[in-house]
Amino acid sequence: MNEPIIGRKKELEILEEALLSNSAEFIAIYGRRRIGKTYLIKQFFSQKNGILFEQMGNEDKTRNQLKNFSTSLSEAFYPGLKMAIEPNWMDALRQLTLAIEKTKKNKRITLFFDELPWLATPKSGFLKALEYFWNTHWTYRKKLILIVCGSAASWMLKKIIYAKGGLHNRITINIPLLPFNIKETNEYLAYRGSQFNYQQLLQIYMIMGGIPHYLKSIKRNLSIAQNINHLCFQKGGLLFDEFDKLFHSLYDEPELYINIVKAIAKKKSGISREELISYVKEISDGGTLNVKLKSLEEAGFISTFLPLGHVRRGVHYKLIDEYSIFYLHWIDPFRKKTRVTTTGSHWLSVIRTPAYHVWAGYAFEAMCLKHIDLVKKSLGINDILSYCGDWRYIPEKESSGAQIDLVFDREDDCVTLCEIKNTEKPFLITKDYALELEKKSAIYREQTRTRKQIQWCLITNNGVIKNEHFNKIISRVVSTQDLFG
Repeated sequence: MNEPIIGRKKELEILEEALLSNSAEFIAIYGRRRIGKTYLIKQFFSQKNGILFEQMGNEDKTRNQLKNFSTSLSEAFYPGLKMAIEPNWMDALRQLTLAIEKTKKNKRITLFFDELPWLATPKSGFLKALEYFWNTHWTYRKKLILIVCGSAASWMLKKIIYAKGGLHNRITINIPLLPFNIKETNEYLAYRGSQFNYQQLLQIYMIMGGIPHYLKSIKRNLSIAQNINHLCFQKGGLLFDEFDKLFHSLYDEPELYINIVKAIAKKKSGISREELISYVKEISDGGTLNVKLKSLEEAGFISTFLPLGHVRRGVHYKLIDEYSIFYLHWIDPFRKKTRVTTTGSHWLSVIRTPAYHVWAGYAFEAMCLKHIDLVKKSLGINDILSYCGDWRYIPEKESSGAQIDLVFDREDDCVTLCEIKNTEKPFLITKDYALELEKKSAIYREQTRTRKQIQWCLITNNGVIKNEHFNKIISRVVSTQDLFG
């Protein structure tokens, strides 16, 4: 059954262009596990004319992988015939090349090697064979698309994207597959028959992010609290120990990557390179650290940024993966202090605590920053060049500091300052709060020496109560509904 592909608009456009190409295409697609890489490729190409050859890597020995290859070759090119099992990858890909050459030149052929790191183990010889046949045969076949796919981002970057030797600069299309945004998450859950209001969808996203496999596990007959408790706080739940499994599946040095992520998580506003090195003793400044941070960024765990107005402080790093934030804040402490296997509703007790509201505020802010394009669209400034980020001023002496959640420094001679508020009820602007905003804008103007027009915007999960203070100081409001596009 051909199911629809939810979201992935940009990726689908890229794949459609590859189909229309007049030359061979070598596509690398990578992203964390459970993100939907295999689903995207199989669903897309199974609906197109032509031959689709699929080979998935696994933990088996090379001999068993070659056995699977012979079956795949038969299914794609010789239906009903049993193929011989070749002794090595060079001979196996030679047989694949012969099958390609016997196929009519105007026939589209797609070769899909999934979970490539498992196929291309150090002693397997797979990469050398792939290099040879791409460079000597496949690259000259006009209607051929070679797709290599892997969850281990660091491996894909090193061995494929930035490869040296025979595969250097051979990739024609690079697709880093990221989680759904909140709009796509809504579409995916709706397709699966789950109907939630905006606040419920927001809570789901702040916990699971836009990982299709996580979202697929939500049961329609349970409440949000029941689902979260079942998935996150019960032994055997999908997300109970997913964090460790995730990093062990992606990286050769999982504990080191986990320590890096935990160090970055210590600073919600972002951590400098120097601070990161001081927290994680196993790493030092240099190229190796750059590769690890690049890998984490490509997989969607962290983002890098230059603090707005403080470029001299250098690049900072921030944890942006919703599940990782949630795990480190709630699940990990829960696992450490208890051995529970009960079915009690731990999460229901959590959401009644002040600590929950602190976390929810941070998680909502992180989600807004990740959906900055939708925020700009809601503000009506998506076609205006702007520099954005959070902003803070920490005085050296005894004077007033200021922190602004989000700033858009725009090229149309205007600055939009944003407050991000996650509240149970519509947010109320009091006289004192209005005075606080005026003070912040004054400090911002003084410290940045800007002469631009300053506007205040509220980004809220539950709307705002309009009163005289609102009318006096707030220019725009962005609601949760706006973030759903």
